[in-house]
Amino acid sequence: MKKLLLIDANSLIHRSFHALPPLTSLKGEPINAVYGLSSILLKILRDHNPDYIVAAFDRPEPTFRDAIFTQYKAHRPPTDNLLVPQLHEAHNTFGKFGVKVVEQAGLEADDIVGILAEKFKRSPELVEGKIIIFSGDKDNLQLVDGDKVVVELLKTGVSKTVVYNESLFLQHYGFSPRQLVDYKALVGDTSDNIPGVRGIGPKGATDLIKEFGTIEKIYEDIELVSKKVLKEKLVANKEMALMSRRLAEIKRDAPLEISLEEIKFNGLNKEIIKKYFEELGFKSLVERV
Repeated sequence: MKKLLLIDANSLIHRSFHALPPLTSLKGEPINAVYGLSSILLKILRDHNPDYIVAAFDRPEPTFRDAIFTQYKAHRPPTDNLLVPQLHEAHNTFGKFGVKVVEQAGLEADDIVGILAEKFKRSPELVEGKIIIFSGDKDNLQLVDGDKVVVELLKTGVSKTVVYNESLFLQHYGFSPRQLVDYKALVGDTSDNIPGVRGIGPKGATDLIKEFGTIEKIYEDIELVSKKVLKEKLVANKEMALMSRRLAEIKRDAPLEISLEEIKFNGLNKEIIKKYFEELGFKSLVERV
């Protein structure tokens, strides 16, 4: 069975940076995030042995979400000075691993992952195959599609993961993966400063999604919302709810010219990666290669 591995690179690098203690290279440069990323890559390449692989990165330019809502992610502090050079080095890290990096102005890494998952899940080469999205960000769970597209999500630190197919997602959330954006339209998302509907929490949002299905359907049938207080909150925050859904939804239809042949994985060149690890002082990782 052919496998395509889509890596949400930014989420892994940030997770590694915050999960691991400070570490410097032989040159005295901060390197803990690159160490964590390298450790993760060794593990997932061993676990999945992919035929195709991509690492998706954010770009610094504003995205379409910033045009929709100027306060999108506005509360996030600037990137730590110790992390900035490691984000640049991470591109080199993927190159040493033989993994193609993809990034595009106006899109977040999540969007690139979503576009490529949508683009390739019906490809002849993957008709009997599987797409695995590896991320530390739960936003990617909206991309789960049966057993065809699954999300391997980091749970804690940089070692423990859980793999979500549609069955496990339903078990945990009570609604389908595609309805995650409707759920977020109601509860919001503090990590991205997505407002949602003030006063509606996880339980109320889940009940509404189970009853009506989508945020659009809720407003079409607003008179059927039985609780008066809940109905008032929905009516008062309609524009915010609809905007929040647009912010939460991963883009899947933007043009991204890339073929499976371009992202074919030819295996790890052990000599190249060992030399790279030795240059950085990653002795424990050299032993794992």
